[in-house]
Amino acid sequence: MTVLDAPAGAAVPAVRGQGLVPVFARLKLTLLRNGLRRSSGRRAAYIASLVVTLLLAVGQVIGLVALRGHAQAGTLVVLLTAVLALGWAVMPLFFPSGDETLDPSRLVMLPLRPRPLVGALLTASLIGIGPLFTLALVVGSVIALAHGAVAVVFGVIAVPLTALVCVALARSVTTANVRLLTSRKGRDLAVLSGLVIAVGIQFVNFGAQRLGRAGGLSSLEPLADVVRWLPPASALGAVESASEGAYGVALGQSLLSVLALGVLLWLWERSLVKLMTSPDGSTVAAAEPSAGRSGAGRSGLFSLLPEGRTGTVMERSLRYVVRDPKTKAAWVTALAIGLIVPVLNAVQGGGSVYFACFAAGMLGMQMYNQFGQDTSAFWMVALSVSSTRDAYLELRARALALLLITLPYTVLVTVVTAAVLGEWGALPGVMGLSFALLGAMLATGALASALFPYSIPQDGAFKNVVPGQAGLAWISMLGGVVAAAVLSGPVMGLTIWLHVAGHQDRLWLLLPVGAVYGAFIGWLGVRLAAPRTAQRLPEILAAVSKG
Repeated sequence: MTVLDAPAGAAVPAVRGQGLVPVFARLKLTLLRNGLRRSSGRRAAYIASLVVTLLLAVGQVIGLVALRGHAQAGTLVVLLTAVLALGWAVMPLFFPSGDETLDPSRLVMLPLRPRPLVGALLTASLIGIGPLFTLALVVGSVIALAHGAVAVVFGVIAVPLTALVCVALARSVTTANVRLLTSRKGRDLAVLSGLVIAVGIQFVNFGAQRLGRAGGLSSLEPLADVVRWLPPASALGAVESASEGAYGVALGQSLLSVLALGVLLWLWERSLVKLMTSPDGSTVAAAEPSAGRSGAGRSGLFSLLPEGRTGTVMERSLRYVVRDPKTKAAWVTALAIGLIVPVLNAVQGGGSVYFACFAAGMLGMQMYNQFGQDTSAFWMVALSVSSTRDAYLELRARALALLLITLPYTVLVTVVTAAVLGEWGALPGVMGLSFALLGAMLATGALASALFPYSIPQDGAFKNVVPGQAGLAWISMLGGVVAAAVLSGPVMGLTIWLHVAGHQDRLWLLLPVGAVYGAFIGWLGVRLAAPRTAQRLPEILAAVSKG
């Protein structure tokens, strides 16, 4: 008999002490095996990820072994270990469903005590691709640093100690935030993980370029001197200290990692006790409706919006940006990347002030697939559209809501980029070109929303198109971007002519020209898209409701 098939309230040997560890290890292996049996696609994906991880692990080990004897090997190893530990700490927050077999909330109703449960879950957590990669990296790090018998002893201790600290760190963070991760806010966090990765890649690229110009790893030695005393990097710092003969320092660094492991296990146990004993939303009575809520009128900044259909549609679109996870992720990603690309290029000295137009392009793409953002709720919008006039008001209000954010943001990015580069004379021209591009994208986005709508699935953080509609998405985005570039061609041509003809003193003319042209082309696009939207309402509704 095991803890999984014991009657309620029975005393079972499996829940006592060490008997729980093999039960959970077998449970983890069984769940993994059964999960792979569910479909050939899932099995192929797991095998492919395992192969890629093994190849990366082997490459890491070979590269670290090749560093043996290098003067900067210790600097690289301790910083790499710190980054690895940081990844273990934050990845469970961004990918909470990555290991459903170890979700502690599934064990709340079982007769299990927290302390033996911590040991069992820790053992089960060591079974998987992530721990395998971590062990390979730590083994390669120890080989790179260990010189002498005493250093080898510290290295043998550092390998399991580092892996245990990383896993305990991940599990303690996950358990402390398990109710957040299973809530709506947690789903928002998972969706926004794509933003963190995208932004992180930009900063890593920037840091690598700066590092190359700064003279290599030697510039990171002050940082590495601090990280050597931070667990779990301190365990590998102990190997380096022992190799240099500083045995007392090595012992202190190892004890820091041991202490960190003990603290993490204690925090994990406390989180499990709280999770298993404190009530949640399913056991606490719902809060009383708040009194004093004003009627149906708008409040806050929304009260500044115009009355009628225009204000209602604008408020709905803006609330989507704040509340809908997919819409929020798209907007925040566009805002972040639209600022990072031009500003970082400007900071590095190799950019142009015209890179600021990238912000207008990123934000203008939010006009595409307007009705797909509503998903199945679009049927309520469709019921309110009975004429071309209704469709025009709907599209115009959505475009105005977008402009409330994009116009001031475009101005901000342009000013910041010009300030970093010191090219204030080009500021009006860049701003006018950005306005023209933004108007062109509003026009093509309105037409693409009517002609090529597609559904955005609500499940999955990284699924933005339902199966079978990928072609529509590509046509909508690529065709629209190309058309927007063509439509903004007159202002681009005027910009080029002013530069070639040496009339830089007249670049200020681009600001009013670009603003007027962008407003006209955007209005024209909405006008042309309105009758097509009214005629194709049944097709649009069918397309966006597939998710």
